[in-house]
Amino acid sequence: MTRSRTILGAVLVLLLAPLNAAFAPAAEPVDLAFTADCDGSTERVVELLPPDFDTAAPHDLLIALHGHGADRWQFIREARDECRGTREAATRHGAILLSPDYRAPTSWMGPKAEADLVQIIASAKERHRIGRVFVCGGSMGGTGALTFAALHPDLVDGVCSLNGTANLVEYGRFLDAIAASFGGTKEEVPEEYRKRSAELHAESLTMPVALTTGGRDDIVPPESVLRLHKTLTTLGRPVLLLHRPDRGHDTDLADTTAALDFLFLFPHR
Repeated sequence: MTRSRTILGAVLVLLLAPLNAAFAPAAEPVDLAFTADCDGSTERVVELLPPDFDTAAPHDLLIALHGHGADRWQFIREARDECRGTREAATRHGAILLSPDYRAPTSWMGPKAEADLVQIIASAKERHRIGRVFVCGGSMGGTGALTFAALHPDLVDGVCSLNGTANLVEYGRFLDAIAASFGGTKEEVPEEYRKRSAELHAESLTMPVALTTGGRDDIVPPESVLRLHKTLTTLGRPVLLLHRPDRGHDTDLADTTAALDFLFLFPHR
């Protein structure tokens, strides 16, 4: 195990009626639709408000990005530890949880998914009083979380990658899906792959970063994330790595909890 902490320093078309009281009871997840600014398509995101949600008070926002082959409901409904731990962290810290399709099911945070997420954050800030914005995800979603944070550090106050990759130039799985998302293969649009590889833009990750990896993960091997952790540590960034040499492509509840708590408990920038 490695545990390292370095502490330094257009609008959504919603299918949701406004709340009438200052406090609302713990809500069921609400499926929201919006028209994407980038191409006019209808996209969807699920919103889950915390218990005793106060419309007059600021709430942190936690965005959870699903894995390859899944959709917006993965982090809302599934019992697996990564999903359960994310829901519990949002509830424990009084955060709004948003889980978007982001061009499901094989997004890999291409340009359209990126544009959707920028739009979703802007809309959330219009509808609610938002404090910090955190982005997390598992596998493809963990990759996408790192990509989005590196591309938009001004929008992200903390990022958590559960078993993601930080280097899409070298990653060798799901190549057809990634090419469809990125607009071409590595040979056709090499700069798109470099642009979306967080390891190659580590200096942009100025926010707290939490990473989980498994030494026996052969679906999304950990090497690029381990290198990213080393670089972030050298740069003096606030970073937590939970590396489990004997685990595969999953993060247990304890590590999911620790990773997300690292973001929530870090002082606001």
